[in-house]
Amino acid sequence: MRSAEQVTFGGSALDRAAEVRGNIPALAAFMQDPASRTILLWKGKPLVQTVDGETLLARVPLDHAVLADVCTAPILLGREDGAARFAHDMSAWEPDTDLSEVGAFIDKSVQNHPHLPSDHGFAELRSIMTALTPRDAELAATAKAIMAWHDTHGFCARCGAPSDVTQAGWQRVCQACGASHFPRTDPVVIMLITRGNKVLLGRSPGWPEGMYSCLAGFVEPGETIEAAVRREVWEEAGVQVGEVRYLSSQPWPFPASLMFGCHGIATSEEITIDPNEIEDALWVSREEVMDALAGLRKGLLPARKGAIAHFLLRNWLADTLE
Repeated sequence: MRSAEQVTFGGSALDRAAEVRGNIPALAAFMQDPASRTILLWKGKPLVQTVDGETLLARVPLDHAVLADVCTAPILLGREDGAARFAHDMSAWEPDTDLSEVGAFIDKSVQNHPHLPSDHGFAELRSIMTALTPRDAELAATAKAIMAWHDTHGFCARCGAPSDVTQAGWQRVCQACGASHFPRTDPVVIMLITRGNKVLLGRSPGWPEGMYSCLAGFVEPGETIEAAVRREVWEEAGVQVGEVRYLSSQPWPFPASLMFGCHGIATSEEITIDPNEIEDALWVSREEVMDALAGLRKGLLPARKGAIAHFLLRNWLADTLE
C-alpha cells in the first residue's frame, strides 16, 4: 500500500533506547540530565499545550512541581534529539471540576492542573490524535498503552503475588516465583470488505447515532490474519469472504491493540447479523461513502478521522489500495 505508514500512530522513527532500559547508571544520568523531559498522563489522557493555535504534546522538565502528584515510577519512552523522554502517571491528582465526560466514548473535556500554565491541559487522545505530529502521536500512544498495561497487570499471572516494575517500565518481575511479564499488545483485524462498487460497514451498540465503520475483531490463538478476517466477517455479518490481503497496520492504544488493516473480497452479499456481535451492518456504495465523508448524507457517519477504518475507506475511494 503506497501510504501504509501514514496512518495515525503509524510511527515517527522514535529512538526507543531499548539498550538503556536495564542500565541503571545510564537511567540515573537521564533522570539528572536537564535536557530530559517527561510526557504526563492523567487517567490515560496526555497533557497537551496550545501554541499559536496548534495542539502539541507537552514535554515537562523532570524537576517541575507538577510531578509531586505522580503515583508511579517513570517509564522510559526513548530518546528525542538525543535527550531522554519519559512518561509519568498523574492519575492520583483529583481535579476540582466536572468529570462526567471522562471515560466516555466521546470525551471533549480538558483538565487543567493548577501548577501548569492555562494553555496546558489533559485531553482525550482520540479527540486530538489528528492534530498531533507523527512524533507527538507516537509518544502519546506509547505512553498511554504501556501505562494502561501497568494499571491492569500489577500482580503475577502465574502465582498472583504483586510484581515489580523493571527495565525502565518495560517489564514486570514477580519476586515470589521469578516470572517475567512484558507489555501486552492484542492483535486485531479490521477489514475493508468490498463487493463490486460497495463496501460492508457495521456499527456497535453505544456508538454515536448513525456511526458506521469497517468490521473488526480479535485474532484468536492459532489463527492467521487472513483466517481471522474471514471468520469475523462471517460471525458478525454472515457474509463469506474469499481473497484477503494485508494493507497497513495501526497501533491503537485503547487500550493496547495493534490493528491489521486488510482488504477482503466478499463472495456473498446477503447479511445476517449476530446481535451479540454488532447492532447493524449494510452495504454502502462508493458514492454514498463519499457523501458521508463530505457530511452530505444524513444517518451515515463514517469512522472518525485518525482511525485506520477512515484511512482504509479514503484510500479505497482514491483507488490507492495497491
